[in-house]
Amino acid sequence: MVNELYPYIVEFEEEAKNPGLETHRKRKRSGSSDSVKRDAAQEAEPSTGTDPGSNPSQCSVPPKKGKDLPVKKQSLGHWSQGLKISMQDSKMQVYKDEQVVVIKDKYPKARYHWLVLPWTSISSLKAVTREHLELLKHMHTVGEKVIVDIAGSSKLRFRLGYHAIPSMSHVHLHVISQDFDSPCLKNKKHWNSFNTEYFLESQAVIEMVREAGRVTVRDGMSELLKLPLRCHECQQMLPSIPQLKEHLRKHWTQ
Repeated sequence: MVNELYPYIVEFEEEAKNPGLETHRKRKRSGSSDSVKRDAAQEAEPSTGTDPGSNPSQCSVPPKKGKDLPVKKQSLGHWSQGLKISMQDSKMQVYKDEQVVVIKDKYPKARYHWLVLPWTSISSLKAVTREHLELLKHMHTVGEKVIVDIAGSSKLRFRLGYHAIPSMSHVHLHVISQDFDSPCLKNKKHWNSFNTEYFLESQAVIEMVREAGRVTVRDGMSELLKLPLRCHECQQMLPSIPQLKEHLRKHWTQ
């Protein structure tokens, strides 16, 4: 009894230790961090991929199977290193030779979207020199070969090129059809990364290396990702991605 005016009893009880509580809290924090990393990887740039026409859920972060179940996960490093892992996955490869490998983009921005990667470790276009000229030519040739071999019967147009400021480490050439019919194309950044000068044509990069011995990317490239949405076929301005996608359907039948 503490006092008589407001009688109450204070009981002291040893706090039961729950070793699983802290583990559970740590697991929740880790899970949240993993989700952010997955979202960042998709937002930044694709890595490996799926077949054209696959389920829209391919572009969504998979739900957790049980929040109370321990998750065993092999550490694969930072998500920006994902290409180095994906290019070794035989399930993702559509072509390979002694110099390069072609993989499907994990978050394809069109019906057909592949990445051509050299086996030689080249971190980015900034690391490219005149010594890599023949390799760049071979990457372009292989990209054209894959188009013929896999999509030769389609009437789709293709472009081959590099992102000026890629988020994923390891040089990779995008080979992408110009329908942009994909649930993974979700925002202005996705669209503008392929439909402004942010997308460097493969042949232009080859010429740049042949003449200057290196690839020069002008300042302010990242600002191009913020430009208004504009149809790449007729140049019409569209206010949103859903409206842009609806507009693009008109060009598919032409």
